[in-house]
Amino acid sequence: MAIWIASGNRQNWEVAKKHNIWGVPRRSKGLHSRVKPGDTILMYVRSETHGDIVLPSAIMGDFDVTELFEEIQPLFYAPPQMGDELFPYRFRLKPVKIFEEPVEIKPLIPELGFVTNKTMWSGHFRQAMREIPEEDYWKIVSARR
Repeated sequence: MAIWIASGNRQNWEVAKKHNIWGVPRRSKGLHSRVKPGDTILMYVRSETHGDIVLPSAIMGDFDVTELFEEIQPLFYAPPQMGDELFPYRFRLKPVKIFEEPVEIKPLIPELGFVTNKTMWSGHFRQAMREIPEEDYWKIVSARR
């Protein structure tokens, strides 16, 4: 089975955690067809600044995919640059582990094989989902405290 990193904002992480559903945008239809039930998804959130507080880029939880489906009912929050995107290609998820302490990704960059450009590493996390090697999965989940 494949292992994926799903990339999003903290608002959509809360939606995924509450509903056990993840969605990808219309432009990611081909990706949706590559994911299979039984695959693993690590949920990644980008860095955000709230006043004086900086929340780092981090892995928030580990999930198994149980079902793929399409739905246009609004559930997710589209960033302003995505307009009225509904993230219609969705995955039903089964939580494996919600990390009490998120796994900050930046300290792991030197060790992650799928991150080939260690200087401009954030580009490797900009697409909706990205398949990663099993070795990288273990490096991430074993970094939890």
